[in-house]
Amino acid sequence: MSGARLRLVDLAGGAGGGSAGGEELRHSGGAWLRAAGGAEGMGAHLGPVRAELATAHEGVVAGTAGLNSLAELGAVRESWVRRVESARHECGALAGSLRAVARAQGETNESVRSSFSPVARLTHGVER
Repeated sequence: MSGARLRLVDLAGGAGGGSAGGEELRHSGGAWLRAAGGAEGMGAHLGPVRAELATAHEGVVAGTAGLNSLAELGAVRESWVRRVESARHECGALAGSLRAVARAQGETNESVRSSFSPVARLTHGVER
């Protein structure tokens, strides 16, 4: 039984415990939050694309009146507009999901830390 207590103390970062080399496993939301910011940045970068495509196609329509390929060109343009909008939506959803991961891991870390607090005060059955 005392071996189990010692093991819990070790996991909680008690004297001489912890992982190899005395380091503690720590989570930082920084990487997840930077990735979320990158996804939002990409979504923002795609924002003006729809208007830019519309502007670029204005001159094309005037110069190609009567050509059979005009309808096909419009279909291609609409296809790209749908793809860009889908990518913007995906970037926003991804950013939210990445932030949720950072938040959930932080909450899990705190929950695990607090669950060890009762045994972290004990060393070989003696309260510290």
